[in-house]
Amino acid sequence: MTGLLLRLAGPLQSWGERSVFSAVRDTARFPTRSGIIGILAAAQGLARGDSLARYDDLEFTIRIDRPGILLSDFHTVGGGLPTHLTAATSGGKNKGDAVITRRHYLADAVFVAAVSGHEDQIEQLARALQYPHWAPYLGRRSCLPDEPFLLRSAVADPVAELLTAVPLSSPYTDERRPSRASQHAPRVEFLWEQPPTDEREAVRLTINDHPVTFAPHARSHAKRHLYRTVEELPVQLLETNQRTLHQRLIDYATGSAPNTESTEIPA
Repeated sequence: MTGLLLRLAGPLQSWGERSVFSAVRDTARFPTRSGIIGILAAAQGLARGDSLARYDDLEFTIRIDRPGILLSDFHTVGGGLPTHLTAATSGGKNKGDAVITRRHYLADAVFVAAVSGHEDQIEQLARALQYPHWAPYLGRRSCLPDEPFLLRSAVADPVAELLTAVPLSSPYTDERRPSRASQHAPRVEFLWEQPPTDEREAVRLTINDHPVTFAPHARSHAKRHLYRTVEELPVQLLETNQRTLHQRLIDYATGSAPNTESTEIPA
């Protein structure tokens, strides 16, 4: 088994859990299995009706760097237009009025996902993510990911990387960030697909996000369990010297050593 690491961050993201095309388009508070498989399938160029069985053996582990803020958008389509220009119905007619929806998003959220699987499949997925057939998005097409998106591929132990090596996005704004001297080892939430085998306390969640098919008129999902834990990470992952988070992420993604010649800010 090997794996790859995806950083799921951007101004907005939305991971629908319960709604399809209803008046309220919800979002889960973390990336769903369905959403991540959708990213992989789009990168590989799968059609919506193609079998998703090839992804069944993949295991996802999510690190919640910053949970983000829940945002609700009041959204209208077709208001003030003649009937023939309003939104179409499934019967081929027009609604004759505005379509009103409330769409939920996570603003300023940051997640890092470890995708574990067989070496051959991980190599294929990494190649597709580097040269995607369809561009990735964070749950909805309007939600574009930050760079770097694919942090690393062909990682021997991607979960260990989440715990010890991948730079951590601060949960604070600049005004609230504590000084380096006052920082303690950060405690960060993780989501696992398998229950812990040790004595760690875990909260079991049930979510309806295992995709059976993405077929446009037969989309369906199955229930599965997740296990939420809180892990204590090395304080070095929150390094706050002159190097920005983006610089450290680029260093990590490219395997480059940081520039040690820069002058540190005096305490």
